[in-house]
Amino acid sequence: MNAPQPAFNLMDPAFVRDPYPAYAMLRARAPVWKSPMGVWVLTRYDDIAKLLKDQRFVHDFDGAISDPRNRGALREEPVYKQLGRSMLLRDPPDHTRLRGLVAKAFTARRVEEMRPQIERVVNALLDGLAPRGKMDVIEDFSHKLPVIVICDMLGIPEEDRAQFLTGYRVSGRAIDPTPMTQAELDQVNANILAGRAYFAKLFELRRKEPGDDLTSALLQVQDEKDGRLSEDELFANISLLFAAGHETTTNLIGNGLLALHRNRDQWDKLVADPSLAASAVEELLRYDSSVQLTSRKASVDVEIGGQEIKRGDEVICLLGAGNRDPEAYENAEKLDITRKNVRPLSFGGGIHTCLGAQLARLEGEIAFRALATRLPGMRLENMDNPQWKPTITLRRLEHLPAVWDVA
Repeated sequence: MNAPQPAFNLMDPAFVRDPYPAYAMLRARAPVWKSPMGVWVLTRYDDIAKLLKDQRFVHDFDGAISDPRNRGALREEPVYKQLGRSMLLRDPPDHTRLRGLVAKAFTARRVEEMRPQIERVVNALLDGLAPRGKMDVIEDFSHKLPVIVICDMLGIPEEDRAQFLTGYRVSGRAIDPTPMTQAELDQVNANILAGRAYFAKLFELRRKEPGDDLTSALLQVQDEKDGRLSEDELFANISLLFAAGHETTTNLIGNGLLALHRNRDQWDKLVADPSLAASAVEELLRYDSSVQLTSRKASVDVEIGGQEIKRGDEVICLLGAGNRDPEAYENAEKLDITRKNVRPLSFGGGIHTCLGAQLARLEGEIAFRALATRLPGMRLENMDNPQWKPTITLRRLEHLPAVWDVA
């Protein structure tokens, strides 16, 4: 009881660069830890996996449960109004209804049918990049690939895509467990309002000219008499699908490529056998997850790891920590793209498992296979000290310069 509290600063730049030593310390010293802010933090794989499937843990976005980010006082801000209407932070029955409306677009069969299209996008991007002998992996490749794919899914016209390919970025700060500054809040709100203005025009277009896309399908549902989708819900969930539909893949490719080159034997192994790409994706998701944490609130008193979580307590699940739990994986700190039985926590679990998980996996598989095949001699610059975005929930590189010899 008198043991010193673990030192754990989520905003420390050293933590942002490499959170894994802090995760290992927490797992060893306090795997179920109550932080000074009163929030519980989980770091063990089994604890996290069980909690994410436990329906006693909820989001309760509209409830009166205390929130360390003081989100209750900010609930009328555009960003939180929109987040609160998305399936990301809803509980049943709203979550069940909202997810059910879009789930058919992400079935395993429909995602696999997208393989030829994704292969065409990847090869077209590399056709343009290969003769240059250099690229910023983030700006030129890992961001553009999933943006093009999600634009196709949502029916965003070709002539509108430049703004998303070059200028649009997801902040990620709104879903961090630490408060935003006023400047950050203002910027996120401005992005939300700009996005809403664009999607209002898209909805008008797709009502007049419906297509075989998800936006048209959701507009049709909205216009049905039972009113299963309000206008605000439509905006919130289309925006969520757009943001989540490209952010996880962008991070997977960037973080994964950096990990492969820092562990050069693994890159060489993939180059020698590009069929390992699907296996590599699972291991890269485990090794350096695009999404590092998720949170829930206890709706009743629950015991976890000998600690009593009281009703109303918030629990942060450190997915990145669980993914490197030595009780779940042998040599958990080692990257091994041939590792068997990898079950990363990176896409969450239970009813909130990421809808686009299979799409992100497919995009990653195709991207890594193509990079290993077409640019086997790629070298990363500034590999030892890359620039990370100052976000916690979403782990993403700002830039990742790469070079290769041009024949």
